[in-house]
Amino acid sequence: METLVGKKAPKFEAKAVINGSEIVDAYSLEQFVGKKEVIFFFYPLDFTFVCPTELLAFEEKLEEFKKKNVEVVGCSIDSEFSHWAWLQTDKNNGGIKGVTYPIVADLSKTIAENYGVLAGEYDFDEDGNSVFNGAPVAYRGLFLIDKKGVVRHSVINDLPLGRSVDEALRMVDALQHFEEYGEVCPANWKEGDDAMKATQDGVADYLSNH
Repeated sequence: METLVGKKAPKFEAKAVINGSEIVDAYSLEQFVGKKEVIFFFYPLDFTFVCPTELLAFEEKLEEFKKKNVEVVGCSIDSEFSHWAWLQTDKNNGGIKGVTYPIVADLSKTIAENYGVLAGEYDFDEDGNSVFNGAPVAYRGLFLIDKKGVVRHSVINDLPLGRSVDEALRMVDALQHFEEYGEVCPANWKEGDDAMKATQDGVADYLSNH
């Protein structure tokens, strides 16, 4: 599938759990357009092993995202009721109690499919019956969406591979630095490092000093 980077993030309206306990019927990322960036991430399933470590890690860093005016939103193919139950389950029992950012329910799998992270596809068998080939869950996809609703960064991990929340924060810093100063960010750049002017002279200046 073609990358979404540089394109408008696919729109959706879906049920979600917000504030750790409140179910809403029509959650959408459109509410943040023109106001803030969004980290929108997918995980395979509720009540699993790697997934709670990721969701809790995002919650641990949530204040840092908020200080940068970034909304964090999770999503899986589970129902809103499964999300709610998981959010009420203590951490020592495999739950994610204490997570406060929104978690979207993608029971139809259409959001995951539109974002290119569904770990399989629908097909037909020789008798014409609809079948699903692969795993009917989402890969560990993450998308950084800017204030215009455009995807500026994405990363997709296979199911066993947990992702880095610190790297998501680094990419937010890089995007915001570029948006504010017009300077591009070289490899391994982090907030406070020198960036580069997006001109040939700027590249020469950077290389001569490093």
